[in-house]
Formats: sequence, structure tokens, C-alpha cells
Amino acid sequence: MKKAGILNRHLAGALAELGHGDAVLVCDAGMPIPKGPRVVDLAFRAGVPSFAEVLDGLLAELVVESATAATELHDANPPAADLLDEHFPELGLVPHERLKELSADAHLIVRTGEARPYANVLLRCGVFF
Repeated sequence: MKKAGILNRHLAGALAELGHGDAVLVCDAGMPIPKGPRVVDLAFRAGVPSFAEVLDGLLAELVVESATAATELHDANPPAADLLDEHFPELGLVPHERLKELSADAHLIVRTGEARPYANVLLRCGVFF
């Protein structure tokens, strides 16, 4: 058994399969999940695990070249907006409906237990070299 890093075997395996340019959607419990992408559902109960916890864990494992969130985020969920702005100074913003459309092309969707609106971000994988 691993002693550090991501312990969830489904998530660890999915992350190992990602390549440059692949997209990962990290989403709240209310985000509609499109058919097609691989889904790792970490939601245990409302708020557990939080969007911030999952995002921080993923960012420790991934190289991210860009991130996209919903324009509605800043008004509807300031704590999540602050978190994303802190991690991604050049955060791209699109309407929530467009983010849902883009999520259909994600390679992986990681569902958190977050129960606040618009706690969703689409990460585009980079390379470490």
C-alpha cells in the first residue's frame, strides 16, 4: 500500500494514464456528469471531501498548463473563486453552460462532495519537462 500521495486506486490509476493536453474536470456534487469520460466519484457526504482538498491533492500530482471555470463562480461562490484565483492567476472563465459542454471532452472527471455552487474547474494537463 502507498504511504503517501493519492491512495484511492481508481484516481491514482486514472491520473497515471493522463497525457499532455488531456482535460480533468474537478467538480462539485451537483455538476451534471456527462456520459463518456472516466469518472472517479470521491463524494462521501455533503462537503466531504471538499473541493479545496481534492484540488490541492490533484495539484500535488499533476502539471497543469491551464484552468477554466464558470464566470458565475465569482458572484456565487467567493471562497472557491479565491482558491482558483490563488492557484491559477490566468484562470479562464466561460459561462457555466459552456463549462458543462467542455466537460464532455474531459478525459477524467473527479467528483467531490462539495455542496456549494460552481465549485468546478477544468484542468488542462501540461508536461513536467
